[in-house]
Amino acid sequence: MSNPSQIDQIAARVERLLLRYEELQRTNALLSAQVDSLAQERDSLKSRLGAARARVDALLERLPDAVATGTQKGKV
Repeated sequence: MSNPSQIDQIAARVERLLLRYEELQRTNALLSAQVDSLAQERDSLKSRLGAARARVDALLERLPDAVATGTQKGKV
C-alpha cells in the first residue's frame, strides 16, 4: 500500500494547512503586539517632542527682542 489514497493525501494536506494556519495566527499575534508596542512608543515620543517644543518656545519668548530679531535674520 505504498500508494496513498486520494482521501489520505487530502487529509495530509489539510493537516499541513492547519499547522501552517496556527503558525500564522501565532506570528500575527506577535506582530500585532509589536505594532501596539511601537504605537505606544511613538505616542510617547510625540508627547515628549511636544513638551520639548513647548519648552523651547517658552525660552524663545523670554529672549530680548533684539536677540530674537537678530536670530531671525541669521545674525547669531
